[in-house]
Amino acid sequence: MIDIVYWACQFALGCFVLGMLCAVIRLLKGPSAADRVLALDTMYINGMLALLALGIRFDSTLYFDIALLIALFGFVGSAAMAKFLLRAEVIEP
Repeated sequence: MIDIVYWACQFALGCFVLGMLCAVIRLLKGPSAADRVLALDTMYINGMLALLALGIRFDSTLYFDIALLIALFGFVGSAAMAKFLLRAEVIEP
């Protein structure tokens, strides 16, 4: 049973890293700012999922706490970037 979890986590980590590489390409090439924001969004989600897979693999709760913080900060950052793209200001006077 342990071997199945090990190989499943390894496969998941490989898939998340591949997804992050695709997002980096979109971040660098993206024709518009919205594409770049979506690439950053994809990168933080893949990073969070990679940490969750590492937490399962190493049986440590620290990875889950860090993944929760990444999810919270990523959501706030995505909302701020979306508002900036819509109105060109984050804080309204």
